Amino acid sequence: MSERDTVRILGIDPGLRRMGWGVVDVAGSRLVFVASGVVTSHAGSTLATRLRGLHEGLAAVIHAHGPDEAAAEETFVNRDPQSALKLGQARAIALVVPALAGLSVFEYAANLIKKTVTGSGHAEKAQIAAMVKVLLPRSDAASADAADALAVAITHAQHRRARGAAPPGPDAPGNRDASEANPSK
Repeated sequence: MSERDTVRILGIDPGLRRMGWGVVDVAGSRLVFVASGVVTSHAGSTLATRLRGLHEGLAAVIHAHGPDEAAAEETFVNRDPQSALKLGQARAIALVVPALAGLSVFEYAANLIKKTVTGSGHAEKAQIAAMVKVLLPRSDAASADAADALAVAITHAQHRRARGAAPPGPDAPGNRDASEANPSK
């Protein structure tokens, strides 16, 4: 395959303390590990400083690896409203930074990611990490957050191929373009 046939995908596992990221190249049905890691923020800093750090770190990842598309895990609603709000703000960083870089950004439900990678929508983190290693033998995900981000990228690769790389419509379950996620806003 030529270089033009290869699509580079950035997967993102949103988090305020640790935002996992993983980059894979996709050529047809072939997945190739590129890089993975975690962008962290210091818990003792102000929220604004933490969000700025996540923004700058994710922007640096995009600059360094030049992805063509990005995908992020949708987050579930936390029982603690303060925690949910903070996670939502970190998730906004995960969506807006790639969008500002001109990338199409897609979202996938956690259960869909687990089912795509492990075959079970209720898999544990250890199962996800093990399957990521099977699917991407050269991967070196040093944390569960990085492994989860690679799982997001793998999920996007599988679902973009299944739909023929056409952009998803607002009715596509589990793989909506971030701009379509909440059309009422």
